[in-house]
Amino acid sequence: MHYLALLFGREDGTVQPGTPEFDAEVERYAEFEAKAGRAIAGGAALFPSATATTVRRSGEQTLVSDGPFTEQAEVVGGFDVFDCADLDEAIQLARQLPAAEQGAVEVRPMVQWDAPKDLGSDGWLALLWESPDTVIEPGTPAWEAAIGEHQRFADRVGAAIRGGGALHPPSAATTVRVRAGELLLSDGPFAESAEVVDGLYVLAAPDRSHAIDYAAQIPLSPTGRAEVRRIVDLE
Repeated sequence: MHYLALLFGREDGTVQPGTPEFDAEVERYAEFEAKAGRAIAGGAALFPSATATTVRRSGEQTLVSDGPFTEQAEVVGGFDVFDCADLDEAIQLARQLPAAEQGAVEVRPMVQWDAPKDLGSDGWLALLWESPDTVIEPGTPAWEAAIGEHQRFADRVGAAIRGGGALHPPSAATTVRVRAGELLLSDGPFAESAEVVDGLYVLAAPDRSHAIDYAAQIPLSPTGRAEVRRIVDLE
């Protein structure tokens, strides 16, 4: 089964792509991935949240704004996807992530995961945020209807979609922290955010304007939003 590990942490202005501090952080994650081996089914590091674009919908109108939708002390800096037998195994992997010591890792089982293919310096992530009380349960008629909407989106943008995933409800989440070597677990999603991640798309776009154009076509509920972030090319 696939599990999404969202990496939450405070942003240090010195740890940005292209800096020695960022390179050192990347090396820590590379060491983790080398140990985890085939359990790693995907993942990405993201450019700082200040570079994000938020896409929302109000009736027939699409609203685009610079930056993350809300200010919070700890933000998503990247993600990993684990291929594990069960949640316990996913938690044991998550506790080894540097983010677990520095911030928090939210672990969620995935309904579906399509690993990105042929992604280079043109990679963008669209994180789909939703109010917890409006998240659709898998297997319901509303879920099936939403699948149809997302399929129509995929038909429109075609090869711009390089990967993506759908998640089980936030009630299935576990938040993982490690402090002074002690594993701390809490049921539910990362508590600091009033919203929850409800899915994600990995997109290929030549620039920000194209990435935003694709994200603006993603099916969103009246309370949902897409946070568009550039993916760091680590190759």
